[in-house]
Amino acid sequence: MLTRKIKLWDINAHITCRLCEGYLIDATTVTECLHTFCRSCLVKYLEENNTCPTCRIVIHQSHPLQYIGHDRTMQDIVYKLVPGLQEGDLKSEDTANKEAGDEKAEEDNDYHRSDEQVSICLECNSSKLRGLKRKWIRCSAQATVLHLKKFIAKKLNLTSFNEPANVS
Repeated sequence: MLTRKIKLWDINAHITCRLCEGYLIDATTVTECLHTFCRSCLVKYLEENNTCPTCRIVIHQSHPLQYIGHDRTMQDIVYKLVPGLQEGDLKSEDTANKEAGDEKAEEDNDYHRSDEQVSICLECNSSKLRGLKRKWIRCSAQATVLHLKKFIAKKLNLTSFNEPANVS
């Protein structure tokens, strides 16, 4: 598998609010044009305007707040890319950018343990699944069944995660 490192400042434009220029907090997307902002910034902006701050498309003439929605996926991405932001112990942006640009390997650091964790028992009722060494796995509460199927397929070197794998 080919991997490449991407520096945080290369994607900052995609994970920052264009209104406050900070990292997205409570990411909220305009349903009409899919531009994303901090919820508080967007709500404050829409008190005086009915257009998107980025593209100026009219969101709604009289009720623009009804045409914005929480963007959980974008917020999860921001929290994973910017360690410490969710807990509020974020260092200054310059310090974060300097550390993100550091070429030193950070594989030993585990920044994703701040989310809720669940333990799952894997019971095998297929001969293909007998190769699992551990009966229990611990993963994020946000993991889906599809994530688990892919994980099991990878561990068992299955050609496709669509092969029968009844996980209960």
